[in-house]
Amino acid sequence: MPLGRQSLEEFRLRGYLVLPGFLPPALVERLGPEVDHWVESGLRQRSIDACLRPDPAGPPPFTELELAAHGELAVHPPLLRLLSLLLGPGFVFHHLHSDRRAPGAPGKDWHHDYEQNPQQDRRFPMAHALHYIGGLTPSDDSLVVLPGSHREIAEKNARAHLGSAVLPGEVLIDELPPGSTVVLHSALFHARRASSRPSGEGFRYMIDGSYCRTGRKWPPVKPYWRHLLATGRRLDLDREQWPELFRDSHFTEYEPHTA
Repeated sequence: MPLGRQSLEEFRLRGYLVLPGFLPPALVERLGPEVDHWVESGLRQRSIDACLRPDPAGPPPFTELELAAHGELAVHPPLLRLLSLLLGPGFVFHHLHSDRRAPGAPGKDWHHDYEQNPQQDRRFPMAHALHYIGGLTPSDDSLVVLPGSHREIAEKNARAHLGSAVLPGEVLIDELPPGSTVVLHSALFHARRASSRPSGEGFRYMIDGSYCRTGRKWPPVKPYWRHLLATGRRLDLDREQWPELFRDSHFTEYEPHTA
């Protein structure tokens, strides 16, 4: 997808880009059933448990990257080309999360996801790609962002005491077609407002992937991060086109408080 200078400047200044219908329909069609399997099989819960209570015996038996369409999504060529413009030519895969949310599930307070402890600078960008598999409607869990807040040096939870309250200058993103992606600078404050859909109206599917510019060591968020990167290499997901994408050398050791 061609990206003009204006879009790049928008990301630099505002900290996000909205890409309606970014993912091809054939990929979107395969992702939904994989999310269902990830949740219903208990694999998602096992991956969470492995982060909350690291097992000295090793990582969980399966990762998101081993779901075929999820693996393709993590290295979707138009996404990686876009990231090379936003982050710079050298960047590394950080993590992938996949979930579905039922009506009535709680929202999420204002926060950001920039991995740095303590928070002290923004010299190296990190980005989150939020993929809305079924799109968004005004009655779904909506995404709300605070433009420009990625330039602040603040802890992740600096605005958590506000819940998901309406803030001056915020932008509400609540209407997107299936297969849309929102790319955030990871330091951008954002929140999720709970769904107003009646129960029984189905799930809202979202997969988010995270990537960091190379040149500094980043804190991992999963204790089995080496296994995750090794899985990407084993599956040859980088297709030898992105040599840094799954390299261990760009990370520090895992510390539980970074999860």
